[in-house]
Amino acid sequence: MRVFLSGASGFVGRHLHQTLRDRGDDVLAIDLNCTPLVKSGDALDFFRTDDQRFDLAIHAAAVVGGRASIDGSPLGVATNLALDSWYFRWLVRTGTPRAVYFSSSAAYPIALQQPGPIHRLVETDIDYAQPGRPDATYGLAKLAGEQLARYAEAEGTRIHILRPFSGYGEDQADCYPFPAFIRRAKQRQDPFEIWGDGSSTRDWIHVSDLVAATLAAVDQDFTGPVNLGWGRPVSFDELAGLVTTMSGYQPELKHLPTAPQGVHHRVCDPKRMLDFFSPKISLEEGIQRALNT
Repeated sequence: MRVFLSGASGFVGRHLHQTLRDRGDDVLAIDLNCTPLVKSGDALDFFRTDDQRFDLAIHAAAVVGGRASIDGSPLGVATNLALDSWYFRWLVRTGTPRAVYFSSSAAYPIALQQPGPIHRLVETDIDYAQPGRPDATYGLAKLAGEQLARYAEAEGTRIHILRPFSGYGEDQADCYPFPAFIRRAKQRQDPFEIWGDGSSTRDWIHVSDLVAATLAAVDQDFTGPVNLGWGRPVSFDELAGLVTTMSGYQPELKHLPTAPQGVHHRVCDPKRMLDFFSPKISLEEGIQRALNT
């Protein structure tokens, strides 16, 4: 296929780019951070001015940088609204027949992610007529993007809407919790710092599984919306315990209750994803891979 990929130097984007090339697809990859295989370009400008037609478009460009960025730069994150709206206008204008839209677990109502019993988020928990308050401007932009996707689909583009949960991997930027924990464990930090009280849970999915699930949804024509995750709740205390035990030491855990920590529970129901893809890399294997890097 002839594929367009935005955000190709980002965490998910570069893994997608490599996998698409390995499959033999002809990929036009752009990013603000160019490489020998990635063309320098602003996705917003591209969507406004380009008229090329592709077999498949994947939009992985976004302003995001971990919890501190989401909470600390709401107007910057809101740039995603412009990126996404012009993406859909470009799809319709060029007649691109199929496209991927990366939404997010942040689009789910925060009322369903509070302390107490864990509610496993199911795709129908977002009611477009009465969606509930999403998580910060990042979640708001993703929720708006999902609704814009419906309009683009009505104009003839088949949209695959994916809601990734906590993606992680060996080469993720240190502003995210997983690589920060790995770095602290490699340095054998004691005490071991954890933002928040440590009891908040997340649903971790390795970037290789995230990419494989994305392309499986395209190949099997599964439009979604669909959660990408394991459905396994792991608290930050538990994650710290795993990475330190696998590193061979047992530090004191030092909680930082005033640091940004987001919602309390964010765990998916993966049943819809399991209709077309089963993740392969357990959290323990993912941790070991990162520790070995």
